[in-house]
Amino acid sequence: MARARPYQFGCGGETGSGKGGPAQATDVTPRVERTDPEGIDYGWVMQVTFVTTIVAGAPLVAVLSLFVSLPSWAARLSFAVRVGAVVWLCTAIGVYVYARWRQLPDGDGSESA
Repeated sequence: MARARPYQFGCGGETGSGKGGPAQATDVTPRVERTDPEGIDYGWVMQVTFVTTIVAGAPLVAVLSLFVSLPSWAARLSFAVRVGAVVWLCTAIGVYVYARWRQLPDGDGSESA
């Protein structure tokens, strides 16, 4: 009976030198790259905006929906999108301003004369 070989990464399931010898273990861990952006780190701004909008926006939309008549699913969807867009825009502007404030020369938000 033939032994089943475990799935191996590579072209056609080949690893190593391809001479039919024992399979050689290879490191398939993706490499993590780091950056040191000059100025505002827009990746950080987008991530914080996304998380903050969900964490603060979902409860806000739920609370605000208590004061509005929403008889159908279409009305609920429209309300959530309209309020969510305003929450997202305000959050994005706030996070951008904070990131810009942190980039001032002293790094603590105070301007030097």
